[in-house]
Formats: sequence, structure tokens, C-alpha cells
Amino acid sequence: MYQDRVLRGLTCQRVQLDEIWSFACAERSNSNDTSPKNPSDVWTWVAIDADTKLVPTWFVGDRSSDSARQFLGDLGTRVSERMHLTSDGPGSYLKAVDHIFGEDIGHAVLDKHYGRPGQPTPESPERYPGLAAYGGAKREEMIGSLDPALIRTSYVERHTTTSRTSTRRLMRLTNAFSKKVESYCYAIGMHFAYYNFVRIHEALRTTPAMAAGVTDRHFEIGDLITVLENWERSN
Repeated sequence: MYQDRVLRGLTCQRVQLDEIWSFACAERSNSNDTSPKNPSDVWTWVAIDADTKLVPTWFVGDRSSDSARQFLGDLGTRVSERMHLTSDGPGSYLKAVDHIFGEDIGHAVLDKHYGRPGQPTPESPERYPGLAAYGGAKREEMIGSLDPALIRTSYVERHTTTSRTSTRRLMRLTNAFSKKVESYCYAIGMHFAYYNFVRIHEALRTTPAMAAGVTDRHFEIGDLITVLENWERSN
């Protein structure tokens, strides 16, 4: 709720999007539910400002078009300037961007291709067995004209690595998974609060929230606890 209140009126101009897969209750292979939309699969949609490394919003849901619309709809309420979005391949982004922003945005897709595990490609002639071979990337401008050099998702993908290594609930093989999706959401909220307000970004030498002008001070862990205590008293 604190982040929902203060992450407003942002001036993010280059925003990268990604989705992080995880699971709750039980991993699909251990679940009795074999439906395509298995409730154990949890996707965290993440947006990151390429300049300040701030995460202005995230959304926990499935990988559907409805989740994409809710995710991008919230992003649109937080940024006050025209953005250039770069997303990966899922087609759910295309309709959602058009529905939420229309032509008032720049949008490009960086679609990366991978071969079958162990299959060589011209870019990866030798692969270890079991690893999907990288087959190159295709850049495509969907709305507006963007500098091809800026059509990239490297920052958000690096952030995904940071999230997985610092939050055990996001690890692919873990015994620390959430037993309920609600608990997963609380843990993710705390993770992004720590990332935005407490953790010093190595390249920026400050926190993303300070770099984005959201706050003028460096939060400590105790400040997050105080925010939680104030929220509990007010509810």
C-alpha cells in the first residue's frame, strides 16, 4: 500500500517488461491438477525503468491477456510521460498495449528464439545436452519509431536474475515455495519494497527510488518495518 501511494507521477521513459514464472501450493509435476491453467503456476509481471532501475509496478497472476491488461493498466496510471516499452514475445502484450495506450506510446518487441535442448544453431554450434540453444533475436517496432539500440530487455532480465537469487520463493528448485498465492504476493511485495527503497544499486550507487526522485533518503530495513506497523495500526 505504501508503494501504491508513492510510486505515482513517475517520469520513466524507457521501460522494459518481463514475466517471472514461479509456483505456489505445489509444482505442476507434483500437482493432481493437469489442466492447462494449473493454479500452481504463478506469473509475476514486472516493469523496470531502464534509466533509474526502479520497478514502478508488478502484477501477480497468470499469463493471460487479462493479466497483461491489468498489469499495463496500472503502469499507465503511474507514469506521467510518454513511454517507450520493450517487451518479449507473448502476444498478450500487443492487444493490452493497444487497449491501454493506443498510439500514445512507443512499443517494440524483442523476440528471442531457442532451439530444442542440445540442438546446435549457427550462434551456438556447441551446446551441452539438456540446454536450449539460443537461436537469435528479432526486433520489431509495433507502435512508433524507436532507436534499434534501445530495443532491449537486458535490464529487466538482469533484474529477474536478481529476484530469483535473492528471493527463495522465486527459485526454480526450492523447498521454500509459498503454500498460498496470497502469501506469495506478500513476499513479492516485500521483495520489491526492499529492491526499490533499501538495496543500493551497484551501478547507480544509490537506491532506485532515490534515483527516480521518489524519495530523498535511503531506507533501512527498520523503515520498512515501521511502514508495516503503521499500516497494521491503521487497519
